Amino acid sequence: MRKGGGMRVFILGTGATGGLLAQLLRRRGHTVWCGDRDPERARRFAGHAFECRQANGRSLRSVVRAARGCQLLINAAPAVFNETIMRAALRLRVHYLDLASHLSRNPFKAEQLRFEDDFARRGRLGLINAGVAPGLTNLLVAACADTLDEVDHVRIRLFEDLESDAPVSTWSAEVAHDEATSRPRIYRDGRFQLARRFSEAEWFRFPRPIGKSRVVLAAQDEAATLPRFIEMNNLDVKIGGNEVDRLRRWYRQGKLRASGERVNERFPDTATPEEVSELMRQGKLQNARFAVCVVVSGRKGARQVERQRCCVFPSLACLRRARIAGTPIAFATAQCAAVFVEHFPGHLAGVYPPEALSARVRAKILRGMSQRGFRFQRSTTRLATASAGGCRDRGSGAVETN
Repeated sequence: MRKGGGMRVFILGTGATGGLLAQLLRRRGHTVWCGDRDPERARRFAGHAFECRQANGRSLRSVVRAARGCQLLINAAPAVFNETIMRAALRLRVHYLDLASHLSRNPFKAEQLRFEDDFARRGRLGLINAGVAPGLTNLLVAACADTLDEVDHVRIRLFEDLESDAPVSTWSAEVAHDEATSRPRIYRDGRFQLARRFSEAEWFRFPRPIGKSRVVLAAQDEAATLPRFIEMNNLDVKIGGNEVDRLRRWYRQGKLRASGERVNERFPDTATPEEVSELMRQGKLQNARFAVCVVVSGRKGARQVERQRCCVFPSLACLRRARIAGTPIAFATAQCAAVFVEHFPGHLAGVYPPEALSARVRAKILRGMSQRGFRFQRSTTRLATASAGGCRDRGSGAVETN
């Protein structure tokens, strides 16, 4: 990496997130080019000013050829290709960053961690799960855990809502299908477990303008890394909003099968910025919202306390008014990944998820996200000690917003 200047960055997978990330990094002074199996479609996301090379995430040789000359290889392709793309980064002896895990080898251990020794020997960093969820959520959990002496329970709550009369995918079709058909991973009483899909429904209050929403267990990658790097007893991830309600309905109807072929009508390809604009102009797509919250409870001194941190991202309507291309999820993921790149700790060697970074580096990344307009709401609630009947009541709470 060049001191005082930008890096040479190659982004593989130029869809809604990868295309917006390319634009953000170029504005920050990095030299960026892209790779995709369909370069012409990729240019509709990134813009025709970007060089976009033919590259297939299934082929090590293809990725190495397209990425040659970079200093940082960013994997924005579906996570099923993680291992091939990490091998390409190792072959090129460059740093690596990705946005998610696939967890096909082991549902409770991120497959990227297998390459820890390989990256360490080459003196290169593999920063994994460095998007929004996972990514930002991991940072927020670690920030809360830093303030506690012991962590008991971690709850991650996400909200994804889409107001549309037409089938629109905010994630790629592969990611949407994976998320819908995978069993949730949870950590209970110090042990990893698989839970039933769309189970354990509860009501959770997100910040305004969302408010109270029904959430259910979902398959998220945070559960496969956080308990390995932060000592805790319990962790689960739940999602609310009409997107998960739709998937839950299909699951109950027997229309979601992990081994089945993807149905394009159910999981259409990600809409390009132009297609999103046209759908909104026609009134078929009205709005979309996305939010993340983490709640971490545990002991601080003699007290039991609960820390909560939340972020509601700009809605689709707000982004369009600001002439920003992309959905709230793509915008949030690309912005978070761009901040991870901006504060990339290239002095480290090995494979790190966000929570494994030092507290100083994590704090710098969170400050960078605040500087990009992310507004984090924080609250602390003191929990009463267990009563004779075994119940635990909430005490008075102090709320801060910044």
